[in-house]
Amino acid sequence: MTDLPSHNARLAMILMICATAFIALTTLLAKAVGTGVLGEPLHVFQITQARFLFAALTLGSAALVMRPKFGPANIKLHILRTTFGAAGVTLMFASVAYIPLSDANAISFLNPVFAMIFAIFFLGERVGPIRWTAAGISLIGAVILLRPGSGAIAPGALLALGAALMLGMEIIFMKRLSRREKPFQILLINNAIGLCLATLAVISVWEPPTLHQWFALAGIGVGMALAQTCFLNSVARADASFVVPFSYGTLLFAALYDAMIFGVIPSNISFLGAAVIIAGAALLAWREAKASKA
Repeated sequence: MTDLPSHNARLAMILMICATAFIALTTLLAKAVGTGVLGEPLHVFQITQARFLFAALTLGSAALVMRPKFGPANIKLHILRTTFGAAGVTLMFASVAYIPLSDANAISFLNPVFAMIFAIFFLGERVGPIRWTAAGISLIGAVILLRPGSGAIAPGALLALGAALMLGMEIIFMKRLSRREKPFQILLINNAIGLCLATLAVISVWEPPTLHQWFALAGIGVGMALAQTCFLNSVARADASFVVPFSYGTLLFAALYDAMIFGVIPSNISFLGAAVIIAGAALLAWREAKASKA
């Protein structure tokens, strides 16, 4: 008997597509709450705090039902991972108030590129020509989305770029944690620590949400928890080279949600920048999968 999920490519594909839909939904709800669509705009710290609060409640409830067995936890690594992750999420939520969801999500796909660069310094990894080429392609896509020739770089794009940097650093600590602890244990501790940090940050800016905002905030937390669960179960059931390309569905869902709710249609520049970033990220994912098999 084994606790590992059995290989199931079709289920892995469905789970990854569900994960992308939930991720895009969380940014949509964050934009609605942060731009005043559902009432007076809430501070981004309050949105982040709700994300951790409702995600922790969702995962905690699951833990009470499942009663999983946990091992020793490296709290220092968890705190570092959660600090960078919380900063990345906050910057991401802030960015969607200024730029289309598709642009913000496209720039966020730079996080594995930044993680690759950070891994050279923090994990001692060696980077070959294919990985550097992939990184260069993705960074060109980011420059396109930053629109430097338009007279002024969009603040939202810089916020999304900062989010990708923070999330890239988070990946470094996730790699170190994944070698020692189970995924569900990492998720639970991450959301518990994140809730503590976010609650301290929100004290001075917290405002009573409207009823609609409460539903949206709950949706952000539950949606993130479901996205993480779907993602982890997807990569556990199929090769990364197969499932990772489906993660780019986030851009499609983000563009669809933005068009349906806010009437925002991505420009040709947005399509071009997103396509270039995806090309670089796909090349990097293919290289990582090939190296993993070797």
